[in-house]
Amino acid sequence: MRVTILGAAREVTGSCYLVESERLRFIVDCGMFQGGREADAKNRRFPNGFNPDGLDFVLLTHAHIDHSGLLPRLVSLGFRGPIYCTDATADLLGVMLPDAAHIAEKEAEWQNYSKRKKRGELRGEIAPLYTVEQAKTTLKRLKRKEYDQCFESHDRVRVCFRDAGHILGSSIVELWLTEAGKTTKLVFSGDLGMPRRPIMNDPTVIAEADYLFVESTYGNRLHKSLEATVEELANAVTETVQHKKGNIIIPSFAVGRTQEILYFLLDLIRQKRIPGGIAIFVDSPMATAATEITMRHIDILDEDMRRLVGWQQRNGDRQPYIRFTESPEDSMALNSIKQGAVIVSASGMCDAGRIKHHLKNNLPRQECTVIIAGFQAQGTLGRKLVDGATYVRLFGESVPVRAEIRTLGGLSAHADRDALLGWLAGFEKVPKRTFVVHGEKETALGFAASIRERFNWSVEVPEIGAGYDL
Repeated sequence: MRVTILGAAREVTGSCYLVESERLRFIVDCGMFQGGREADAKNRRFPNGFNPDGLDFVLLTHAHIDHSGLLPRLVSLGFRGPIYCTDATADLLGVMLPDAAHIAEKEAEWQNYSKRKKRGELRGEIAPLYTVEQAKTTLKRLKRKEYDQCFESHDRVRVCFRDAGHILGSSIVELWLTEAGKTTKLVFSGDLGMPRRPIMNDPTVIAEADYLFVESTYGNRLHKSLEATVEELANAVTETVQHKKGNIIIPSFAVGRTQEILYFLLDLIRQKRIPGGIAIFVDSPMATAATEITMRHIDILDEDMRRLVGWQQRNGDRQPYIRFTESPEDSMALNSIKQGAVIVSASGMCDAGRIKHHLKNNLPRQECTVIIAGFQAQGTLGRKLVDGATYVRLFGESVPVRAEIRTLGGLSAHADRDALLGWLAGFEKVPKRTFVVHGEKETALGFAASIRERFNWSVEVPEIGAGYDL
């Protein structure tokens, strides 16, 4: 058996692992690269090293675009096999992949327009990475599975999806591959969530693996405590709304992060820790759809979430005021609100979608606050704000950054170093080899060192394109 690392190697995005054995080839994840000028080139070079029409199947850990976003490209290039994922993940992909395709089409249209404007003509028109129609075709290849329901994806491969506690439907992939009468177990952690958090259940403990691929997004740091983070959120909202008389802008991933932010805002209002009169706007069609999907799958969420939903339903039409905007006109109307609004909008790293318009309108205003509530990859607009940029480029214009930028690291949906090590401590049998993936270079190397120090395991940090005979 051979495993080749095609993405998320010494970087966070582009998760994809090619597994090959005799007359058998499949991938785990098919993620888009995000952030920086090289991301588009990497996405267009995909796939490297294999023919899509030669794959038997795909196993998907979850719906985030850095794990699923190249599936339509895979299908457009000839893949015709099944894509296995959880039921909730399939529902989320139903809105996320067409949305990603729509953004790709608009970006290509804008780039072509810019080239015409500069040169007066267009030589070599830029095509979108994939189209909305190709994304919709991809959805027909999805095969839904429930947590803990083991199945055969091939006559030599048995698979189980376990709850990873990261976002709705996120999975740890356990798979057993048999060749020449010998069975080998591989485990792919996907993205692991923080334990003891509301909404999601704790990540499932895995007892053993021959070979383990573990994420390391926050493998070199600890998150703020949840209590301190929620207190900081409450202070930021209260100070901005009551004292500075401005707006709060929260860039947010549509899936997972938006629902978590809504949970904490509602819970703070319930506890009367922030003004009940604030207006909360969720300005992302995909986030709206993802929230509706979340409510349809509330049975796989934790007790805290179910309890808060019950309170909101009992509260009826009284506070809090939450509006999910729909049309572009509804979104543009938010520009006229100068104070008292909390606007939660995609994308989480500020590189696409409606959030860019809200940043353009509110970044120059010192009475406003931008709350960064998640990881920002190198090269993204969100990372520039976190790193203290005084000006940023938005829609071809230089926009001054006068608003206060606050980072709430404790709201990350990713497990931190201690949580990752705690999950690894659940292994009763030491893996033969552990591969640290899905983390920026220094972070991944640092987390690998932590694993060696804590457990004395055999650990490696692969480079992209690296192949291993297992």
